Parts: sequence; structure tokens; C-alpha cells
Amino acid sequence: MIQISDRVTNLSPSQTLAMSQKSAELKAQGVDVINLSVGEPDFNTPDHIKAAAEKAIEDNFTFYTPVAGYMSLRKAIADNLRQVNGVEYAPEQIVVGGGAKQALCNAVLSIVNPGDEVIIPTPAWVSYVEMVKLAEGTNVLVPAGIDQDFKITPNQLRDAITARTRLIIICSPSNPTGSVYTRDELQGLVDVLKDYPDITIIADEIYQHINFTGSFTSLGAFPEIADRVVVVNGVSKAYAMTGWRIGFIAAPMPVAKAVTKLQSQYTSNPSSVAQKAAEAAYNGPQDCVEEMRVAFERRRNLVVELAKEIPGIGVNVPQGAFYLFPKVSSYFGKKYGDRVISNDSDLAMYLLEEGHVATVAGEAFCLPGYIRLSYATSDDNIREAMRRIAEALAKLS
Repeated sequence: MIQISDRVTNLSPSQTLAMSQKSAELKAQGVDVINLSVGEPDFNTPDHIKAAAEKAIEDNFTFYTPVAGYMSLRKAIADNLRQVNGVEYAPEQIVVGGGAKQALCNAVLSIVNPGDEVIIPTPAWVSYVEMVKLAEGTNVLVPAGIDQDFKITPNQLRDAITARTRLIIICSPSNPTGSVYTRDELQGLVDVLKDYPDITIIADEIYQHINFTGSFTSLGAFPEIADRVVVVNGVSKAYAMTGWRIGFIAAPMPVAKAVTKLQSQYTSNPSSVAQKAAEAAYNGPQDCVEEMRVAFERRRNLVVELAKEIPGIGVNVPQGAFYLFPKVSSYFGKKYGDRVISNDSDLAMYLLEEGHVATVAGEAFCLPGYIRLSYATSDDNIREAMRRIAEALAKLS
């Protein structure tokens, strides 16, 4: 009998990918499903970035690269962080990986020992808790609901810290809520963290450029904690390059060296051609980033307007990313025929099978009672999806 390791058996399947797969299966059967479960831009990669990849192939950038990535790319990333975010990292402190997901997981595995506690504000991206489990750490979940705009307070953070706390992961703009911490809100958290020098901070800033507030503050910009901040970012969201799989950490040298050592033993370098494409993304014209941001903001306004018209749904106004995270618990206990809606997973499956709209249950993000809608799709799809959701929910009694 073939053995599967406990470390893999104990991991939970990604509910976002599972819902996307279920949606694809229904589409293959001829069902007209609108997929609002996918966390990726629906735009094509800009032409100048694709051209850089083609040139890289022609110029034979097809061999192994340094494990941490081409130095030219790491310099471009360091320059971008300094010019855009006002944070200082040397190119040697940048480690490029196969997407921000790998970069973040590398950091968790390099920092967390068995039994270490990791604070995760919830709702949180589905993979954080699984990465901590993989590192044999202990997840400490700190919930913040819609009444807090899904952002934890300094008091909540302080109450969650123990002698075993070694890491906190903060995502702003947030997946799954779109909430963005203001500079003052981050300062409040920093004022707590500065008292705990043994805690490292991972700042997941992958949605940085899909931001509707007019400003962005990186956790790496606070001098009180800058020497303990690991910034995670990449090209997937800002430049519509999800399939290219290029992300990075910008980290204190001990973490950068540890991540490089770890990566050297199981994936080595990310794609050489994709690295050259990412270099063009950072060094090239940035108008494409703003064009996509403007489109997402328009769609945000549309989906919020339509969601507010549906009775029984609690809606805030997300300030970034491309997600809405409405509260749907008022529908729990209702029925349609023999079907009873007991929780958000039931509701998400009902909306898929009855309304033909794919969403993701809030339970997947460690905060039951909500569902996540991605508005990274056309305005027409948003209108039709929200019409179907309203129609399906109206059948419940």
C-alpha cells in the first residue's frame, strides 16, 4: 500500500480552486455558469511584456538562472520598492520565486518552527493557514467582521500575542475582502509590534496596485519594525501575469538567505523567460497598471450598487483588490424545496447549482457567514451574475 505523508494528508484542498473546477465541470456539461470564484485579472498581459518574453527566447535566456533570480530583475524590484513604496531593500535582499504564493510559503517555512504561533487576521487568504500547518506551526486566528471593515484593532493584536508568537501575516489590500489598512491603522498595529522584537511580520502586498484609496502604505515603511518585515509581492495582479508565476520576497538578509537555501533544494530558479518578462513589467510603462485599476474601481462601484439592492445581504465598500465579501448569514435556515441552507458552504453550492454563479464560501477564508465574489470579469457578467444571485436568493424561504 502506498503511503501518503501526514503533512500532505493534513492539508485542506483549496476551496477557491475546487469551486473553480466545479464551475468548469458544469460549463463542460453545457451549463451557462458565470464564474465569480477566480482570483485573477481578466485582462491580457500587456504587449510590451509579452514582447520582452519573446526577445528573451530569441536572445537565449533559456538556461538556469541564479536561485534567487537574475540580478537585473532583483535590482528592478528594489528600485520599484524604493521609488513607489519608499522602502529600502538591497537587490541581495530580494528573492524571486514561482509566484507570490511560493515566495510567501518559502518565508513561512524559513521562519516557523514546530509549535511556533502565527497570528493570522481573518478573513484570510485560504493558503495562509495551510502554509503554517505545513511548517508545523500553530495558527492563531484573529477575526474581524464587516462591522470592523474586516480589519483587526491594536487591542485584538496585543491580546493574541503570547510568548510563543513568532510571526504575523497581514494582507493589505485584502484577499478576500478588499479592505485596505490606512497608514494610521497600520501605525496602531506597529505600535504594538514594536514591543515584541521576536515577532517577524509578513506583509502580503500583492494587491498593492489595485487600490481605490489614492494612497498605499507598505508595512516596510515603518522604521520601528522595518528590520523584521518581509514584503511579499509580484507581477500577477498588477500586470495581469498570473500564469507567468513570478513573485518575490523583500526581506531581512537572514530570511533572504534562508529562503534562497530552501528554494535551492526543491525548485531552484523560477522561469528564466518569465523573469525577463517581469523585468520589463517593472522597468516599462506603467499606464497599463492604472488602466486596469480604473476598470476594477468601476466594477467595484457596480457590484456594490447591485449587491446593496439584494435583501438580507450585508455589504461594505471594499477599497482595493477585486473582491466583495458580503455577509449572507440571514439566509441560513431557509429552504428551497427539500434543500436547506445551513451555512455559507451550502449557500455557495446552491448559488452554483441553482443560480449558475460560482462564488466561494466564507468558511474557506476562516470567517463563516460570508461569501466571496470576484468582480474580475466584464460589467455585463457582473450585472447578469448579480441578477441570478438575487433571483436564486428570492426563492429561499
